[in-house]
Amino acid sequence: MPRAIWKGGISFGLVYIPVKLYSGAGRNEIDLNMIREEDKCPIKYVRICQNDGKEVPWKDIAKGFKSDDFYIIIKDEDFKKASKGKSESIDILEFVKTEEINPRYFEKPYLLEPEKGAGKTYNLLRQAIIKSKMAGLAKFVMRNLEHMALLMADDKVMYLAQMRFHEELRKPDDLNIPSTSPSKQELEMAIQLIKGMSTKFEPEKYKDTYQETLKKIIDAKSKNKEVKAPKKKKEEPAMEDLMDQLKKSLEMAN
Repeated sequence: MPRAIWKGGISFGLVYIPVKLYSGAGRNEIDLNMIREEDKCPIKYVRICQNDGKEVPWKDIAKGFKSDDFYIIIKDEDFKKASKGKSESIDILEFVKTEEINPRYFEKPYLLEPEKGAGKTYNLLRQAIIKSKMAGLAKFVMRNLEHMALLMADDKVMYLAQMRFHEELRKPDDLNIPSTSPSKQELEMAIQLIKGMSTKFEPEKYKDTYQETLKKIIDAKSKNKEVKAPKKKKEEPAMEDLMDQLKKSLEMAN
């Protein structure tokens, strides 16, 4: 059973639902260590003071904000003051339609589990979210940072999608986006191509083939064997004409 990374409650009007928060995703990455190649000695990372070159133990480390040429020390009680009244609650501010939110705002998924005795209220809100086809726009504090999130639900669980604040999104104003427009025929063919490649979303179909191949290589090397690199997909020759590219793509999709 994974460990809860946060405990608190969902604040929904005058209703409070005690919950535990769990990470909703994990990277399927092979754990690799940094070593010295000649003798396979593991490399240790240490905290070194830039002024005197000495190692600093954790007990002597503080957090500081640099202001001009000096640092202002921020202590645990300062973080508590900033998060007072917020750190133990996922406060639903309003309800919105998920399709109105640009995917660029979404950052990280979490799963929510009700505390003992809170199952009925938990399922009440879960079913109400599903039937209303809405999601709760909320704020909560975790690890001294305030987050915005979207509270959603399916037929089993309520989950949070952590979001970025609007000011965190980079504006495309500095990008060189040309104002050229395609012809009507080009646009129609592009739509045809999209329709030809359209299917029902089945996420289980897609695997991390890079990590799978890397595991095979590691297994083979442990047995003093070699793994041949997979053959590269044959690249189609580049075509200058956009219409030719679209026609060829449509042929491949059909």
